Amino acid sequence: MPRLRLRRYLLTGLLTFIPLWVTWTVFKFVLGFLAGIGAPLVAAALGVLALVAPDTASALGSAWFTSLLALLITLLALYLLGFLASRMIGQRLLDAFDALLQRIPLVQTIYGGTKKLMTVLQQKPSGVQRVVLVDFPHAGTKAMGFVTRLMTEDGTGREMAAVFVPTTPNPTGGFLLTLPVTALTPTDWTMDQAMAFIISGGAVSPDTLPAALPRDENRA
Repeated sequence: MPRLRLRRYLLTGLLTFIPLWVTWTVFKFVLGFLAGIGAPLVAAALGVLALVAPDTASALGSAWFTSLLALLITLLALYLLGFLASRMIGQRLLDAFDALLQRIPLVQTIYGGTKKLMTVLQQKPSGVQRVVLVDFPHAGTKAMGFVTRLMTEDGTGREMAAVFVPTTPNPTGGFLLTLPVTALTPTDWTMDQAMAFIISGGAVSPDTLPAALPRDENRA
């Protein structure tokens, strides 16, 4: 009896701790990434301050303070970037910056492709649902995917879809599949619901899942 109670308590503690640990890990990564962006600016400012007031610079040079200040600077910069992007002058500046990056071959491929993906995922699709289910990694199993583009297969005229299947719990990586539109199982899920489903490993999701529709193999 004591052994069973000990095992039950340990399992309960583990199941309680894992969500907290995953949440902390994700937030630590995101906040650390954002703080790292503003860190050089904080270091430069402290270096200048050290020339004028060494004692003050030394007092402000603690790791937690510089990280917090770098995070706040990055968040402020992102806010200003979003504000400018919503204004005409800011949009012109961003267009000029995009045009500059388009002239750099490797940067153009990475930056341009990533920006197009983000733009596509933010827009409502036409002709097909954005969030779909596909047979992956093999028939009989379903994976959540996002339709990013529709194409026409040369020769057969079949309508094909490019589907991005993200990984769990990190949706920044994944697989790119090219499938006939008839092989897709449409859903009424929103992007937010799909992302919550993926990040949580399926723990957070609507109560119903769409059933696979019978395939018409003769359909073009």
